[in-house]
Amino acid sequence: WSRLGASLKYSLHVITHPFDGFWDLTHEKRGSMGAANIIVLAVLITRLLSLEHTAFLFNEVYWPEVNILQQCLSVLLPLFIFVVGNWGLTTLFEGKGTLKDVYIATAYALTPFVLLQLPMIILSNAITVDEGAFYGVLNTLSLLWCGGLIVCGMMMIHDFSLGKTLLFIVLTIAAMLVIVFLLLLFFTLVGDGVGYFTSLYKEVTFRLY
Repeated sequence: WSRLGASLKYSLHVITHPFDGFWDLTHEKRGSMGAANIIVLAVLITRLLSLEHTAFLFNEVYWPEVNILQQCLSVLLPLFIFVVGNWGLTTLFEGKGTLKDVYIATAYALTPFVLLQLPMIILSNAITVDEGAFYGVLNTLSLLWCGGLIVCGMMMIHDFSLGKTLLFIVLTIAAMLVIVFLLLLFFTLVGDGVGYFTSLYKEVTFRLY
């Protein structure tokens, strides 16, 4: 537990000192899978709390119609597809980070989302539309901060230059689109196959009985 607590606390160092933070995170084993999983879980909880409790002026969501599973998948699927896509591409081009390293670094890079979005839920209920610029700035800051940390994290764990890191992030996004297309194609074919055999079974049973 002390190891897990230290790993979680280290996320605060990573987001303020990203270059040496991400280097030590993987090369010195300052991070852990347990802490990374807790951060991802915190992101999910923050997302759900934001949907439910953010003022309607800034988040026009009717909570009873929200599908919690769908909202969780909207966070988890892009995260895991990014991790797999980045690891697969960088492995082919001498990237030094393992699949575990990419996941841990990406999870730690999401820490500002939790730290900023939770206060924003309270803020949204205390300000007016005219003061909404503050909410918009904080929302943009949380996303840009996470994006910048992901870039720094990929640089450090793969030992890439900035230009090469940006190139591979663009390629990773392209790989994500390809993976999503293949997954959709696979499940479509599976659905068609199941539908065909189901109709065939019904036809046979109808003729026999």
